Amino acid sequence: MRAAVVLVASTLAAMPFVLEAQAPRTADVQLQFAKLLMNEARYRDAVDAYRRALALSDGLQLSQARTGLAQALLRTGDFASARQVAETAASAAPADAAIAALYGDTLWASGLFDEAEHAYAQALAVNPAEARAHHGRARALAAHNRLDEAFAEAQEALRLAPREGEFHHTVGVIYERQRKFDEAAAAFANYLNLLPNRDRSDTAAWTKAEIRFLDDFHGRTPIDMGPVSPDASWTVPVRIVHEKVIVKVRVNKSGPIDFVLDTGAEQTVLTRDLARSRGVLPITYIQSAGVGDVGLRGLQVGRIDTMEIGGLTVRNVPCLIKNPPLGNLPSREPESFSPLALGLSMRIDYQRQELVLARTLPDVPHATTLPLRIYRLATVRGIVNGRPASFVVDTGGEVISISQSTAGALAISPAPRRIPLRVYGMSGWDKDAFLLPGIDLQFSSIEFRRIPVVVLNLDAPSALLGFDVGGIVGHKFLSRYRVSIDMTRSILGLDGN
Repeated sequence: MRAAVVLVASTLAAMPFVLEAQAPRTADVQLQFAKLLMNEARYRDAVDAYRRALALSDGLQLSQARTGLAQALLRTGDFASARQVAETAASAAPADAAIAALYGDTLWASGLFDEAEHAYAQALAVNPAEARAHHGRARALAAHNRLDEAFAEAQEALRLAPREGEFHHTVGVIYERQRKFDEAAAAFANYLNLLPNRDRSDTAAWTKAEIRFLDDFHGRTPIDMGPVSPDASWTVPVRIVHEKVIVKVRVNKSGPIDFVLDTGAEQTVLTRDLARSRGVLPITYIQSAGVGDVGLRGLQVGRIDTMEIGGLTVRNVPCLIKNPPLGNLPSREPESFSPLALGLSMRIDYQRQELVLARTLPDVPHATTLPLRIYRLATVRGIVNGRPASFVVDTGGEVISISQSTAGALAISPAPRRIPLRVYGMSGWDKDAFLLPGIDLQFSSIEFRRIPVVVLNLDAPSALLGFDVGGIVGHKFLSRYRVSIDMTRSILGLDGN
């Protein structure tokens, strides 16, 4: 009987149009068909099937169609539509913990992290055994750098739903943040084994590459700073060149090399030529994304044996290698590093041209304090014409920008003039970039009225990060202040120069 079920499932997934032609157009059939498509990782087809089921459903079927559609939309990266559908489902069933948790996931994917945490708390208040809500709390705690608590929540989610692949992936992410690379590789392997069509999908290929990368650190301590005290700090001089903060770094005992201080990068980044000259060997390729029309971009990853910044020496540093390099750019791609990727807090004083790196910054009051979340990249909450959005804190960026999706959601009347720009980033030229005047921005008590902002296509970074990047704050914003990024307390502190 089991073999017959598998055969039918494969046949249905392979021939959707035959099914639609022959089967009665009932909600039950469309729901079953949509689930088969989800199991086959055919998420866009599943969206269509769930929409058909939604049109035919009522009662319990209606709830199933909405939740299935929201999950499918999340898988396709259509975060805004997923949130709309899940919000409708949550309003119709306020006492359903599973729907509340799913709504939390769509809020998280929309970059509305505060609202997502509230939804997870609501779900757990209704049902303390709701696995997806525990998983959501795990991600939220990890973003606040409370990794031990995050790990406990993720393990509870796995205890309740051991075959949910996404939960294993989150455990791997937390292990990696804790510098437990062997354990992270094992968690990603569990995730890989639970993927549909795991041997053929792009997701499987990138996960296998990640595991190969982590395995290369076996027997080594990743990001090893040696026996330094918890209150250790290092002060490093910097230069400001073309609105970039330049730091001298030594790679594998090299002479000092100019690196861009870039909190918008997940890892230390080397050019292909520097990697070759300093003996940094590529391990494999992983998927990256940035501003530019290339979008998602495969780059090599490697391991730096020693990296020195001022008096700080770090061993076994993961790095990206920009190979293949991009062509047709106005200047060479720079090397860059982020203290956050090393697990360090930082304070940059633009006026004194001084960078302080520390395991823990002093607990001092700031003129403005913004809650900070670090989930792959550091983000703060901003308000764009009254609408909340998550902004990446990017010391390597130059301007204040918002995403096309953020700009598209603004109700501006009459429509403002769009001034075309040529902007290039990690993934090449963003030929659709433009300047949008007359925007109101607010970050806590800091307000900008009727200012121009750059609008960028951030779809690829959003898809890779798993949440809608609403915008970026770069040099023009940050250089007004002494900027403290405090990993321990999860805050961005801004003080007047």
